[in-house]
Amino acid sequence: MMRLHGLLSFPLTPFTTDGKVNLAVLADHVEQQLAAGPSGLFVACGTGEFTSLSLQEYREVVGIAVQVAAGRAPVFAGAGGGPAMARDFAIAALEAGADGLLLLPPYLVHSTPAGLVEHVRYVAEATPLPITVYQRANAVLDPDAAVALLDVPTVVGIKDGKGDVSAMLRLVTAIRTSGHPRADEFGFLNGLPTAELSVQAYRSIGVESYSSAVLCFVPDIATAFYRAVTTGDAATVQRLLAAFYLPFVALRDLVPGYAVALVKAGARLGGLDVGSVRPPLVDATDEHVERLAAIIAAGRRAL
Repeated sequence: MMRLHGLLSFPLTPFTTDGKVNLAVLADHVEQQLAAGPSGLFVACGTGEFTSLSLQEYREVVGIAVQVAAGRAPVFAGAGGGPAMARDFAIAALEAGADGLLLLPPYLVHSTPAGLVEHVRYVAEATPLPITVYQRANAVLDPDAAVALLDVPTVVGIKDGKGDVSAMLRLVTAIRTSGHPRADEFGFLNGLPTAELSVQAYRSIGVESYSSAVLCFVPDIATAFYRAVTTGDAATVQRLLAAFYLPFVALRDLVPGYAVALVKAGARLGGLDVGSVRPPLVDATDEHVERLAAIIAAGRRAL
């Protein structure tokens, strides 16, 4: 079992001009991500456009990540959709050599927190892989449900994409004070889009690990920010927030789907031919790409 910690990478899924997965570019991208020193890779997740991948494409993406990582960092793979579909992807991840799963919210269906636990249990029965449960949208836990996850032996953590720090504090406290044998080893991850904006708030409630889409296209900025946060270098944190992160988020928020499309645009600006996003996402406009290039330049001046 692996407890989530540190800075985590969520690689993009590159596509060719005719819309196929570009495995050669993916291998280069994963290698570049590993060079930045994340404590884990989460492939074929939100930033990796999981919902756009066929099962066969998914197998190939996970397989390449595992091959390139070669044990240097654990590889988690996204799995989601309805329960049967999530199990199929979980089994494919196991067969491709993944070290764990990020279980995405069930497709469209709204239920209760207890119902979500049963969904997690159903998927977990398919493989022995460690599972991180992604809380967001229609998949929201309450303290009782969070504690119930401790009884699912392969569930190792919760990724929060909801953004309610008070509610997350309740989950963390409920688990840590539950008296369960696994309470202390259970992991928590800040999984908000551009998590760097909320990292200080989450660290204050004991959630120190976070995902970084920024790592996909400006690893120098992402790692400098993480280093500043963990060493207490408040001046660098504020400088990078002002010069890069806040302007980037303002641009990202202009268009739905830019949490992926703008990251891909940044990777292309860095010389990596990751191609376009798949529909229904739309690529960043030329004007927005120019603004992104200026924001990146400002961020690097602030290092």
